[in-house]
Amino acid sequence: MKKISYLLIALFLVPTMFFTSCDKGDDTMVDTTPAFTLMKDYAINNNLDINKIITNTDGEKFVVGPPATAADVPAYIAKYTILDIRSASDFAKGHIEGAKNIPFKNILSEGAAASKPALIVCYTGQTACYATALMRMYGFTHTKALKWGMSGWSNETAGSWNGKIGANEADGHANWTYTGAPTNNVFGDPVISSLSTSGEAIFKSRVEAAVAAGFKTASGTDVLNNPNNYFINNYFSEADYAAFGHINGAKRILPLTLADNSYKGLDPTPGAKVVTYCYTGQTSAVVTACLNVLGYDAYSLTFGMNGLFNTNNAWKSNQWGGDSNAKDLPLIK
Repeated sequence: MKKISYLLIALFLVPTMFFTSCDKGDDTMVDTTPAFTLMKDYAINNNLDINKIITNTDGEKFVVGPPATAADVPAYIAKYTILDIRSASDFAKGHIEGAKNIPFKNILSEGAAASKPALIVCYTGQTACYATALMRMYGFTHTKALKWGMSGWSNETAGSWNGKIGANEADGHANWTYTGAPTNNVFGDPVISSLSTSGEAIFKSRVEAAVAAGFKTASGTDVLNNPNNYFINNYFSEADYAAFGHINGAKRILPLTLADNSYKGLDPTPGAKVVTYCYTGQTSAVVTACLNVLGYDAYSLTFGMNGLFNTNNAWKSNQWGGDSNAKDLPLIK
């Protein structure tokens, strides 16, 4: 009889020990939340979503135009730590007073050392906008890019824009259409490999990697001639998408944010080249920087609509040679 009692007690204790062991294991479980989700939540909660990089919480856009006249230059440059990321030789030929010539790869360390908000300067504004987005994501949220780059500062340095427009490749091209936007698909999230369980650490590590990789671009010629090689997103308003026309098959995902899950319209498949294009290549540079940090294989179409079809009669603003031209502001040589 005692043997039976002991057996019953043992049978009762075994599952109790099993469940106790499971409870103990639960207390030390590794966080299995996907790295992308951790990063996404961090970005949303810290005002680092894509729309907050384009315009920060103080209402400051990522880009600022040059001063109106030479008399306005001293007050203008006094606001910023000016970081010029052009080549040393071009910097020597002419630069903004007080600007510091730095390589692109040093933007984060220079941002940390700056005593005032950074103004990033390049040739056309496109690389500077890419750099500005990365710096804003890293915490330098008041960083801005010089709109149109040094091309907009002086006629002496305007060659980068003047030499890239006028071909109007899209005009009459078989892959240029005025049809309505195709239906957007819904994809999953990019897969991010990280051992970290900190959204902030993952996010900042991704920014650092994007800086090291440099600006990722696609030429308008290649995308127009080979649209099937890319996942194309046209970053125009709905009205401009129809009026300007667009590359055949281009999606129109705008707004494009994490908070509303509209980013899920982009293809995260490795090797799916996500190319964004806008009017000047400057906004698309910002979007592309954000997408690369988020895990997409993303590219900015250089010179945007200006490079594809500059004389399109639907233009209202941001047309180089139309409402925007080089100014005659002073250079230091």
